[in-house]
Amino acid sequence: METVQRLRAMASLCRQSATLHPDRSWKLLAEAEYWEHLAATALSTHLEDYFTTGPHDLAAA
Repeated sequence: METVQRLRAMASLCRQSATLHPDRSWKLLAEAEYWEHLAATALSTHLEDYFTTGPHDLAAA
């Protein structure tokens, strides 16, 4: 879950930068979408592992 939080933080930084740099906002907002996509994929993988192996097996890993 820490990975998901870090990826979403990167997306947030991109969105904040877009407000400070309107001339590059289109690129920064696209990059924010990219980070959010990675976060969604990481979360999906985490939940899939959770429901496949169970919470007790993930804690040991």
